[in-house]
Amino acid sequence: MEQTDKIWMNGELVDWADATVHVGVHGLHYGTGVFEGIRCYETPKGPAVFRLAEHLQRLHDSARLLYMELPYTVDELRQATHDLVRVNGLPACYLRPIAFFGYGSLGVHTRGNPVETVIMSWPWGAYLGEEGLRNGITAKISSWKRVGANVIPHVAKATGIYLNSMLATTEAQRAGYDEGIMLTDTGTVADGPGENIFVVKDGRILTPPLSTSILPGITRDSVIQIAHDLGYVVEETDLIRADLMLADEVFMTGTAAEVTPVRAVDDVEIGVGPVTLELQQHYLDTVNGRSERWSHWLDVVELAQASA
Repeated sequence: MEQTDKIWMNGELVDWADATVHVGVHGLHYGTGVFEGIRCYETPKGPAVFRLAEHLQRLHDSARLLYMELPYTVDELRQATHDLVRVNGLPACYLRPIAFFGYGSLGVHTRGNPVETVIMSWPWGAYLGEEGLRNGITAKISSWKRVGANVIPHVAKATGIYLNSMLATTEAQRAGYDEGIMLTDTGTVADGPGENIFVVKDGRILTPPLSTSILPGITRDSVIQIAHDLGYVVEETDLIRADLMLADEVFMTGTAAEVTPVRAVDDVEIGVGPVTLELQQHYLDTVNGRSERWSHWLDVVELAQASA
């Protein structure tokens, strides 16, 4: 992670090195936090944050599912994000809003613990590598199953839930693969540790439904809308692991991963196909401000405050 100048913390812009908390914070011990991953892109109109309001609303929704009340509104967090992008002066960056229960009591309950709210920004390239974006990644079906909907609220992007993801990614990379793919307890395909998954078969685009305990990805939603706009049929349906291996194409989506082709699953070569590359190009054109069709998804940051 590349250090930047400022971090927004509890309503103030503080120096990177000063954005600290006590080791007794509740979120560190019990994973009681929520977060978002957001990208700001360099566009012809200046730095532009992709679907910022939707991400911040999901942060609020995640907090609600953890019985957490955020002390800042979506509009206030949007303004804080703009302030942070402006002060750090990065034309493109990754943004990490996070809220967690802070220092107070260390019982499992959260009563009496304040909610800490932080936004970080730093430069970050392709999550699964530039090579992966171009030529696809390899994936392994994980032995770690996706947590069930009635175990932890999978709709929440909560810090504790990502232990599930960390185990799947670590297992895959230790075995020599780029990423993992998790199944549900019933054996259907769920998602990747930090990505949603799509299959292309006979011209149709298929993706697991929310009932498979997946995160309702904002990039997933964006790609579905773009695919519909391009005339593709997109179906949310249960998939089994054989569907991945017999697919014409497989790809993953996410804020960090963007649209990444999966060229092999469990050593079965699939390759990188034209539908994936078409969707990837339209997505990248959208987020980088090269297309007007979905330009309303871009929240442009004014680099200099207008004078009164």
